[in-house]
Amino acid sequence: MFCYQCEQTAGGTGCTKVGVCGKNEDIQSLQDTLLYGLKGIAAYAYHARELGARDEDVDAFMHEALFKTITNVSFDLDQYIDIVLRCGEINIKVMGLLDKAHTTRFGNPAPTEVETGTRKGPGILVTGHDLLDLYELLKQTQGTGINVYTHSEMLPAHGYPELKKFKHLVGNYGGAWQGQRKEFKEFSGALLATTNCVVIPPANTYLDRLFTIGITGIPGTNHLKTRDFSPLIEKARSLPELPEAPGKGIMTGFHHTAVLALADKIVDAVKSGKIRHFFLIGGCDGAKPGRNYYTQFAESVPKDCVILTLACGKYRFNKLDFGDIDGIPRFLDVGQCNNAYSAVQIVAALADAFKTDINGLPLTLVLSWFEQKAVAILLSLLYLGIKGMYIGPTPPAFISRNVFSILQEKFDLRLIGDPKKDLETILKK
Repeated sequence: MFCYQCEQTAGGTGCTKVGVCGKNEDIQSLQDTLLYGLKGIAAYAYHARELGARDEDVDAFMHEALFKTITNVSFDLDQYIDIVLRCGEINIKVMGLLDKAHTTRFGNPAPTEVETGTRKGPGILVTGHDLLDLYELLKQTQGTGINVYTHSEMLPAHGYPELKKFKHLVGNYGGAWQGQRKEFKEFSGALLATTNCVVIPPANTYLDRLFTIGITGIPGTNHLKTRDFSPLIEKARSLPELPEAPGKGIMTGFHHTAVLALADKIVDAVKSGKIRHFFLIGGCDGAKPGRNYYTQFAESVPKDCVILTLACGKYRFNKLDFGDIDGIPRFLDVGQCNNAYSAVQIVAALADAFKTDINGLPLTLVLSWFEQKAVAILLSLLYLGIKGMYIGPTPPAFISRNVFSILQEKFDLRLIGDPKKDLETILKK
């Protein structure tokens, strides 16, 4: 990196002034955090605008915050901490904007069991996050005999009334993004990547039947410039059929409107002691060792506790049978990463019902992070003042030790350790 104040290599012997270099790593750290958060906001704003929704406050903040990352604008640590937390505030706003756009277009999600096997016949597997792409594909494949499957973050699509009405949306295939190379190779049909979390295929595998659209792109794939899916449909018809191979059902669709319909029942269960604690276990999955922590943690959660989850981190444990507490499911898949908005609405409603704040609830967040949208969501949770969150498997590399210490002191932010010991610590409170 180059320090523009002293015109020397950052951290070099000639670097004499405090600039955006190694001599001011905390400012650099907060600038990087802000940029990652803005990337997350941009992703949600992009999807919302595709559905006709836009917010001037979101646009204005992005301009201000990007300006804040320009060289030699400010060296005030408190100012940077403030704008990073405001980034979290704006992310809540944009997630709410996207949620409204989704529910206006596709209806309020409802709890839905989704098959995870395959049905005999030609198929198309859709990965990413874009529900509008999926909707248009479902319209164009209706009556063709082609079955459509979701992958990874597209799983929650099955809960939306306007999507589940298509009977050829038959199930979910595979798990989180990092399993693509194996899962896409084994899936004999055509593949559509709608947004981020795309993995470059190994040579001589499935490149010729992988299609990208919108912002996605991989050299050698078939890129669709519009939502005319004719080439994708034609390819699917030319490929070998998938076998009849039933799989285990998994649940999704616990949008806040569905969960809050059970609010009185949930409050009574807490007051009577039938529900002891709530855990939100979710976030971005990844291939790095240590992520089996989340499976072990979920497996160890006592039967008088409820687990909420979202994003692709849920694939670590969403095929487990958690049962229910007096008809209240112990496992509630709220949806995609952007449905953190739904989780916030659920938690806020419970806090209101118990006449307390979020930190007064029997609730603990256990989060896995990986990419930019996860950073934006973490900033939103910090903006809300939520304390005692566990994150892992490691602290973000772009957050300096001093900045992380500030977050630990102000928000009691913790790194995951041993799952059973962490669980014991939480339940002793």
